[in-house]
Formats: sequence, C-alpha cells, structure tokens
Amino acid sequence: MQIKFIPPPSAQPPGLLRKAVALVLTVALAVLALMFSAVLLAVILVAVVFGGAYLWWKTRAMRKLMREMQNVPPQGADAGGDVFRGEVFEGEVIEGEVIRVEASRNGERR
Repeated sequence: MQIKFIPPPSAQPPGLLRKAVALVLTVALAVLALMFSAVLLAVILVAVVFGGAYLWWKTRAMRKLMREMQNVPPQGADAGGDVFRGEVFEGEVIEGEVIRVEASRNGERR
C-alpha cells in the first residue's frame, strides 16, 4: 500500500521569507535549548556540591571516631595485642602459610 500526499491546488512552495522565518525560529529554539541545558547543568552541579557538603558535615563525628579507633591499640589477649608482642617470624611464606624454621640452642636448624 502506498500513501501519497497530494497538496491542494492553491498550495505554493515556501518562499524566501518563509524559509528565513523558519531558519530564525530554528536557531532561536536551539539557543533556548542550549541555555536551558546550561542552567540545568549548573543547578545539578550546585545540588551535588551542597549534597556532598551536607554528607561530609553529618559524618564528621563518625570519621573522628574512626580516626581515634585506628590510633588505639587493642586490649587483652583476645584482641591479639599481647599474643605476638616481641616475637619475630622468619621463614618462607607459601600461599598464606608460614613455614617456620627454628634454630636450636647449639645453632642447628630443626
């Protein structure tokens, strides 16, 4: 099925004035769209900056607590604070396991 558009007999091709008006309107719409997108981008950027500043401000107590907890040594044997204190491990590490070679009192390795 083929649809054909048959203009009415009084229709004439657009003149130079009509083409000029169409061009001016097209350019004006393009400029308006560009301005709108620039304003929208600026609004989104301001919202992201204020949102980030708000989150940064609200989490300052939590960040301070985390910094303090990093500087506090663990307490008790359960925390691993005193279990390995002063002990130096020497040996070969294979896939996360330590093969420890201990020297006896006379200098031999066991």
